[in-house]
Amino acid sequence: MANFLVIAASSGIGQATVRQLEMARHRVFTTARDGSKITPDMVLDATDFDGVDAAFTQAIHTMGSVDGAVNCAGSLLLKSAHLTSQMQYDSVIAASLTTAFAVTRAAGKHMGAGGSVVLISSAAAMEGLANHEAIAAAKAGIIGLMRSAAATYAPVNLRFNAVAPGLTETPLTTSLTGSDTARKFSESMHALGRLGTADDIARAIVFLLDPANSWITGQVLAVDGGLSRVRPKLKA
Repeated sequence: MANFLVIAASSGIGQATVRQLEMARHRVFTTARDGSKITPDMVLDATDFDGVDAAFTQAIHTMGSVDGAVNCAGSLLLKSAHLTSQMQYDSVIAASLTTAFAVTRAAGKHMGAGGSVVLISSAAAMEGLANHEAIAAAKAGIIGLMRSAAATYAPVNLRFNAVAPGLTETPLTTSLTGSDTARKFSESMHALGRLGTADDIARAIVFLLDPANSWITGQVLAVDGGLSRVRPKLKA
């Protein structure tokens, strides 16, 4: 049994991750912006460095240690750059990249005995997708952050990795999957012919958090149905 901190545990992927960790009999400390979807152990705005630091402190006080942490915070904006306002851009960067940095910073302070940190990137960071400029910038930044942190904290056996999902069915992506036309188009972009589920992504997160996989660091695990790497034959 290990102890894990899940930031933004109220998200679709966050809830699936908590469920899978608890099914494996691990202890989990959760945070969320509010209590509208879950009852978190701590209400937290994950863009707040001091708040994230306090979440690690409280998780350690509650469970005795933090063996792994995952940041599930994020947002979705599909707009070309010239149609994106500065407020929209700032919001996307804050939700994904700033929260990832805050978690990395706190992990470096509080996980001196080692462990695993998982950040969430995106297939859009590895494949040029139209109208993804802001989210691609944020998610590509997460990959750079993760690899630098993996190098910095390797001497204390603190591992950093990222999961890069394709389009995943969660409440956040309902606008992209709600109509049959939009759904079929999105499915056609993925070589395996379907969208991801929150459980698909959570399984990858749990794998990277698992202390049994302690020789993996600095890696991006694409869980995207082939979106970022595979081009299937066109159907007749």
